[in-house]
Amino acid sequence: MRDTTTPYDNRGAPWLFLAPLALFAIVFLLLPLGFSIYLSFTRWNPLGTPSWVGLRQYEFLLTRDANFLRSLANTFVFALGFVAIGVPLALGLAFVFYRSRGKAVWRSIYFLPQLTNIVAVAYLWQFVLDDRYGVINRALAAISVRGPDWLSDPLMAMVSIILVMVWYDIGRNMLIFSAALEAVDQEIYDAASLDGAGAWRTLRSITLPIIRPAFTFVTITSFITGMGSFALIMAMTAGGPRGATDVTALYAYRMAFEDLRMGRASAAAVMLAVLIGILALIQFRALRVRMSRRKI
Repeated sequence: MRDTTTPYDNRGAPWLFLAPLALFAIVFLLLPLGFSIYLSFTRWNPLGTPSWVGLRQYEFLLTRDANFLRSLANTFVFALGFVAIGVPLALGLAFVFYRSRGKAVWRSIYFLPQLTNIVAVAYLWQFVLDDRYGVINRALAAISVRGPDWLSDPLMAMVSIILVMVWYDIGRNMLIFSAALEAVDQEIYDAASLDGAGAWRTLRSITLPIIRPAFTFVTITSFITGMGSFALIMAMTAGGPRGATDVTALYAYRMAFEDLRMGRASAAAVMLAVLIGILALIQFRALRVRMSRRKI
């Protein structure tokens, strides 16, 4: 007997499953982004109505607002320090645990900070690094050594928040590098060993080129994370001391919710987003060119 049942047409199923994510992206990403771009061309106090001012907010930020320019410089310092310390350290830990016993346990331990709320992490380290009553300085005082002013000295405050951010994020980057190392075929190492290649030669000519995609991904995402960091710095130093850790994201927050200058805050946020995109693209191309010159 011939089956006359109409076959189920599932061509619309992918769109059905994508609909909730698309709706979320439209409501919570695209619409706020578009509204922020619009506000950056206006002068708006939430108690009134926006008034169009064109590029005046951008002109003011770039030419007359020393605090904004200082926040940009602090953002660069924080992001570069975070990448320069965090990426090599995560790669080094991945190599250490690559063939060690109990590597799953060690990886889990280093990943634990990622499961903790970053504000709670900030308050924990604020207690540890307190100049007078912090755990570190009290331990140093016990052996008659005066500890540094971790959070009240401008230079040490920036170093402190960079190191805390590295501690918080290192587990995620280490897992990415570990996955890349696990994917390298052991036969390549065996062949290199038979050809007389040493450990440094193997690392430089085989391992690093093979894990290039992971290295590029970790470097760029770490840089973006550093450029957009806000919660940790807000909770630990609130931009102090004397503006030494006042980054652009914190500047935009303060301008919006303390000074109620939504237009200027939106302009600062838009400029930061554009800058992150441009620098990430430059970084991606530079890393790709540099790594492609290495021969396996």
